[in-house]
Amino acid sequence: MSAAMSAAVSGQRGGAYPWAVAGAIATAVIGVSLSLNGVLRGWAWLVPVVVTVVVVVLAMALLRAFRAPAALVTLGGLAALTFILCSTFLRKESIAGFIPGPASVKQAFVLFDRAGETVYAETAPVAPNTGIVLLSCLCLGLVVILVDTLAVPLAMPATSGLGLLAVLVVPATIKPQGAGLAGFAVAAAGFILILGCAQRFAPDDRLQSGAGLGQGQFRRSVVLGGAALAVGLVLPLAVPGFDQGTFPVGSRLNPWGPSNGLNPMITLGNSLRTPTGDGRITYATSSSSPVYLRSVTIDRFEGESWAPDDRASSRRLGTGQIVPGYRLPEDLVREQTVIDTGQFTSPYLPVPYTPAAVNGLNGRWSWDPLTLSIRGEDSTSRNQHYTVVSVFPQITAGALSRAGTASPGPGELPGEFTQVPGNLPEIVRTTAGTLTAGIRNNFAKALAIQRYLRSAEFTYSLQAPVQGGYDGNGLSVLADFLQQKSGYCVHFASAMAVMARVSGIPSRIAVGYAPGHPTGNSIAVGDREPLTEFAVDARDAHAWPELYFEGLGWVPFEPTPSRGSVPDYAADAVIPGGSGSNLDEDAIPIPNQTPQPNSSALPPAPLPGAGTGAGAGIPQAVFVLAGVLLAAALLASPRLLRAGIRARRLREFRPAAQAAAAVSPALAWEELQDLARDYGHVPQASQTPRHFAAGLQESLPSAHADDAGMRAVRALTGDFERHRYGRPSDGGTPGAGSRLTAERLAEVRAMLRRGGSWLVRLRADWFPPSLLSRWFRTVSAPFRWIGRSAVHAGSRAWSACRKAVRRLRRGN
Repeated sequence: MSAAMSAAVSGQRGGAYPWAVAGAIATAVIGVSLSLNGVLRGWAWLVPVVVTVVVVVLAMALLRAFRAPAALVTLGGLAALTFILCSTFLRKESIAGFIPGPASVKQAFVLFDRAGETVYAETAPVAPNTGIVLLSCLCLGLVVILVDTLAVPLAMPATSGLGLLAVLVVPATIKPQGAGLAGFAVAAAGFILILGCAQRFAPDDRLQSGAGLGQGQFRRSVVLGGAALAVGLVLPLAVPGFDQGTFPVGSRLNPWGPSNGLNPMITLGNSLRTPTGDGRITYATSSSSPVYLRSVTIDRFEGESWAPDDRASSRRLGTGQIVPGYRLPEDLVREQTVIDTGQFTSPYLPVPYTPAAVNGLNGRWSWDPLTLSIRGEDSTSRNQHYTVVSVFPQITAGALSRAGTASPGPGELPGEFTQVPGNLPEIVRTTAGTLTAGIRNNFAKALAIQRYLRSAEFTYSLQAPVQGGYDGNGLSVLADFLQQKSGYCVHFASAMAVMARVSGIPSRIAVGYAPGHPTGNSIAVGDREPLTEFAVDARDAHAWPELYFEGLGWVPFEPTPSRGSVPDYAADAVIPGGSGSNLDEDAIPIPNQTPQPNSSALPPAPLPGAGTGAGAGIPQAVFVLAGVLLAAALLASPRLLRAGIRARRLREFRPAAQAAAAVSPALAWEELQDLARDYGHVPQASQTPRHFAAGLQESLPSAHADDAGMRAVRALTGDFERHRYGRPSDGGTPGAGSRLTAERLAEVRAMLRRGGSWLVRLRADWFPPSLLSRWFRTVSAPFRWIGRSAVHAGSRAWSACRKAVRRLRRGN
């Protein structure tokens, strides 16, 4: 911006300008903060954010209204931000309730640490604790000061949008549905108000004074808006990391790339929402059916974020022999599983339960006697190839019925597996009590809870928790899930595990992988028959509850509909007779007899050996046809647009548009130059109309520079010269003049086509340079402007530094 603009800004400081700019900036920043809903849970955080933003903008507007220097206005904004943060969050530790002191600074760092722990431990939306809200208010207050500094002292209002964009990147990075339409729309409206204030109170001196919004300006605005929309549609295809939609509305940008490991209970939802199968693991097992691979367990259900307890003090090194910390019967089933983790990276080792030995690992590994989770001490699961020997009792409905009549003996299990959270939401306790009322057998209670969660009342959804603000884990999330009745495996497993504890059954949550799908390969292991190979990836990430039954150990259940597979013992409708159980058969709730969906996590591609019917190719044919039509439309769009521009220029003037006849030579001249450019004769800016016509004749082969075509060029040139430099004509019959102009241009086009090769004619028809160059100029205009603005800002900063150095030298 020029010095005149800066002077204009200074001259308007005392009027409405400071308050208008303050209102525009507050609208933009508050609007962009709305997009943080879904990153932060609920709306309780919005009130302190609005108060912070309003206080900062009013303080800066007040200083500017009293004509304070620009540097003092910025410092005043920082002081106001400090005072409002201390008054809101650190009042007890601050001097006079709002002035920062050593105690308030110390407490602020404590809150920042708490915010960091929350961000690390939780997945979006995170609980808006005091540290998170303080950090959000601080960042948005700094964004206010940044936007104000760019828009007013530096006189670069368009560049102030970078501060708003920085906030929009946060939800676009974290939220699966992107920044959201509401926040983006209000932020865009505020940004337009900032630009409007700059133009109203400090107009650009390059524009003519008093000039209104002309047709050309409106046309350029439409073109720029269309180009921005096109960039928003194309950007997700061109930039790695976009998962879906347009940026920043309806997209999710993942700058770190796809997750390549399983972070238990934290990013499991994001792993499931990964559109590609990353972190692929293959395994071959001697089991008659595919197995669940288990990495860690969650057994502490306190607070807003649940995480595994590694129990570092009790872990044991070496995986050659693993012995569980509870009793198992003597009659055990023995299975062998060979696992190749590939590029999957995690500190925990995925194994089928219950592991008795793991051989072939690289590095040092330890295991927890209570949960049998295996963790690397100096290694990760990446590129590990190992063999797991699993032993477990034969679990049947009858055995569970007998075991369900007794509770674990004293000392058999630590109390953490039976502890009910103290701040348990009432809906969880009420639901568990209703489901298990009158049932005395623990197995019957477990079936009742599983049957309820798999009923038609609940639906499996990866997006509903995000949209409803209860994605992740924790007691408040569990309460929201039981109200909304829609979620994914984390919610279903958490609900069953917590309700089981409320019902007196020891429980925990296992995190790992559902069984996956066969690869079609077989693995030879020793003298055994070849084992069938299966594969799992991020889309198979899963969580399920494990309940403890005396004499059988930890038993998995499957409450999540449409995921995994229900174990046979949990789907039996009738308890087998002759088991010696004193349990009444009527006390066991009969599970739903409709077939349960089995492992919907399988990829859409048909399994090896699966047949393909006649109708299987219909959707593919539709997609192929749609792709061909789309490609044809994109290919034809330059030709269609060029034809539309030509038709607009050459349309016959209606009798009501007599005044438009005066611009016909100018439009015809534009069309003549575009024709020449399309066929490889680029006009130069320094050429006069006659020089252009002469150069066009010289560039054509003599055999094709025919008299009719060149007479048309000379006639169009003469009309344009008379229109541009001569006296206004008396008019005539507009329709006849338009038809004559169209005939002349048609003769010129025919001459140029005869003088060009087939490649030139193909390019002129389908990829006209006149249109593509216009597109390039339009798309590159913002980047050229950004470059000029950056150079201008740099030169101003350099001049300011030189002046400061000269003042210091004079002072010395």
